[in-house]
Amino acid sequence: MQTTQLTASDLSPLTPAYDSILALAPYQTGKPIEELTREYGVSDVVKLASNENPMGCSPRVTLAVTEQLGQLSRYPDGNGYYLKQALADFNDVNANQITLGNGSDDLLDILARSFVGADDAIVYSQYAFVVYPMLAKMQGATGIEVPAQRFGHNLKAMSQAVQDNPNTKIVFIANPNNPTGTQLEKKELRQFVAGVPSSVLVVLDEAYIEYSPESNNRALLDEFDNVIIVRTFSKAYGLAGLRVGYALSSVAVADLLNRIRQPFNVSRVGLAAAAAALADQDFIEKTRLINDEQMRWLEKQFDALGLGFVKSHANFIMVEVQVEMEDITAASIHQALLEQGVIVRPLDAYGLPNWLRITVGLAEDNLRLIDTLRSILTED
Repeated sequence: MQTTQLTASDLSPLTPAYDSILALAPYQTGKPIEELTREYGVSDVVKLASNENPMGCSPRVTLAVTEQLGQLSRYPDGNGYYLKQALADFNDVNANQITLGNGSDDLLDILARSFVGADDAIVYSQYAFVVYPMLAKMQGATGIEVPAQRFGHNLKAMSQAVQDNPNTKIVFIANPNNPTGTQLEKKELRQFVAGVPSSVLVVLDEAYIEYSPESNNRALLDEFDNVIIVRTFSKAYGLAGLRVGYALSSVAVADLLNRIRQPFNVSRVGLAAAAAALADQDFIEKTRLINDEQMRWLEKQFDALGLGFVKSHANFIMVEVQVEMEDITAASIHQALLEQGVIVRPLDAYGLPNWLRITVGLAEDNLRLIDTLRSILTED
């Protein structure tokens, strides 16, 4: 049988590097307030969909940003010297163990591009951050999803998946996990890392670490060279609009990541704002206390409404919507909330069609949510 050899001229300019890219669906962000206002004419909107800090950011950030406004025509420090020094002191590491990113998503992407090829595999948990399987597809690699255990990471099963797939290059672990809010025990996580071949990178995605200080696994860096910790200033620090994240790793890994990253991937304003935010740990403590208080209040309200939820260690809570009436579903409740100016996150993309992820807001935001939700559930 004669075969046809394709040449470059036979390919469409739209032919992607890997077929798996065609299977990618664009990442679905939370609906912005402006869009909801345009669609439904609702002016009083409460956004509880994107896990942003409802308290905003530290007052120190505002001052730091203002001081940069006269320098916007100048490129930022491509090495982020002052922010790296502040992060090194804060995390008790050397500055050359730090990689800065345009948010933590940027760092996850840099990691995949640095270490994963088409013949490799990425291991991640079911119900973990949706970006992980996307990264596998973008690299033309094999994505291995390990079934969750009680909505969290099953580390024993993930360890087995690594053993069964010797081409595994990266294991992604979100702790606390998004969108389920589950948390891993330090001892269990250390045992997992110790049992993984040193050639496999274990990436701990700690985007919500400030809400759960007990989940801080910084100590693993001193013991294992294949551990990388990724964090962000978008959540508790309240800088989602500025996009600043960082990775902690061995010097060797950081050296590779800094070769791949764009030289100015964090803006001048972002560098200054992040350094100012990091310096105000009183703001972070206040943020955590208010979040914990409001989380407990919301749990009581969901109990009273007969709605199930997963105990969360972050600044959001995953709520199950299973109502006996057939016309009331998570999708219908999500839509009804939108029409009344309350934005939450549906979880169909995570394979959780009966669940909603709800960011913990301020007291008045949460009261508005519960009152609106109660009215929807009790409609005749």
